[in-house]
Amino acid sequence: MGQTGVVAGGRLTDWISLGVLASWVPADAVDDAVEATGKSARRRGGKLPPRVVAYLVMALALFADEDYEEVASRLAGTFADWDGWEESWGGVPTSGGITQARQRLGPEPLKELFSQVARPVADMVTAGAFIGRWRLMSIDGMEWDVPGTPANAAFFGFPGTGKDGAPGAFPKARVVTVNECASHAAVLAAVGPATSKGSGEQSLARGLYPRLEEDWLLVADRNFYGWQDWCAAAGAGAALLWRVKSDLALPVLELLPDGSYRSVLLNPEVSGAARKRLTEAARNGEALEPSRARHVRVVEYEVPDRDGQDELIALVTTITDFREAPAAVLASAYHERWEHETANAQLKTFLRGPGKILRSQSPDMVQQELWGYLLTHYAISALTCTAATAAGIDPDRVKPKRTIRAVRRRVADPAFPP
Repeated sequence: MGQTGVVAGGRLTDWISLGVLASWVPADAVDDAVEATGKSARRRGGKLPPRVVAYLVMALALFADEDYEEVASRLAGTFADWDGWEESWGGVPTSGGITQARQRLGPEPLKELFSQVARPVADMVTAGAFIGRWRLMSIDGMEWDVPGTPANAAFFGFPGTGKDGAPGAFPKARVVTVNECASHAAVLAAVGPATSKGSGEQSLARGLYPRLEEDWLLVADRNFYGWQDWCAAAGAGAALLWRVKSDLALPVLELLPDGSYRSVLLNPEVSGAARKRLTEAARNGEALEPSRARHVRVVEYEVPDRDGQDELIALVTTITDFREAPAAVLASAYHERWEHETANAQLKTFLRGPGKILRSQSPDMVQQELWGYLLTHYAISALTCTAATAAGIDPDRVKPKRTIRAVRRRVADPAFPP
């Protein structure tokens, strides 16, 4: 492909920008997602086709500082080689045309696309990817500022942020993801308003638990624990390692050689003598009715001098055999949860930019934009992890800011599949 039509503002557009996206978010998957969500109705001439719009939304996340027409100009040369690109358009689509195309597509195809393509990418030789037979995963949430249009304000709301509970400057969306710790790639996600009672971190996470996989060890901070949530996540078959709050009753049933101890989680609706009977049954190793009580193992340790005082960490796990995962291994695994914070920073600081709000003016477009960010970050994380594994290094050693810059500026890869 020549360089005409690929230059914007004196800079070469980078094929690898879309090449990375297309490697991990293939065109066939885009078409399938569009079809599955009923967005593939025959278009009239001159309108951007759904596949192009989907990749454009992902590119908008990659070039968050640029306006619609600049991003489209960067990608016009690549799009021109695609099926469905029309010479009759006469050039780069206008901002108005792109806005209309995004509105026609809606958020559903991007959400469906993420569910189809987002998978763990680390393998057995990737540093930090596994604890024993379990793939190390984590769950966490983050908030995004969105434009304060009347529609966004009504849908997302203004959460209180100050000590007096005064509302923040912008409405906020919340995203909860399940990430692969080694690669930082989000593989499950839920999006909702940050202020809605049905869209708190726990509420959004409940929609993800049925999709956990049996070879995962899911690490979670203390905000996520609740009896019903624990049961739902464990019921999917995944192993769990969750921090719990200090006021949760954890009777010591048996001290184990690695320093952990057997305990039991009880349904809070069970009270009085029934709780004592269930605790004694658990102490004797008897089978428990899952709706009333669950066998667990507890790992406790102190972190010295955190904010001026020692902090007790209490972890509860479904891995009851200490030989499969000793206490020290689990304590180390829990602190891998901070890799999720790194992934959130990659999304909100390196892709979007520090302190910036999203660009979309309506709730549907905000959600579409967020799925675009998740897809773009997934593709970059997958690329980074694959390259690091091939080089025999920990993916953490690859600087995300440099990677994103390289993806943005690299010159065309002629092997990119249209």
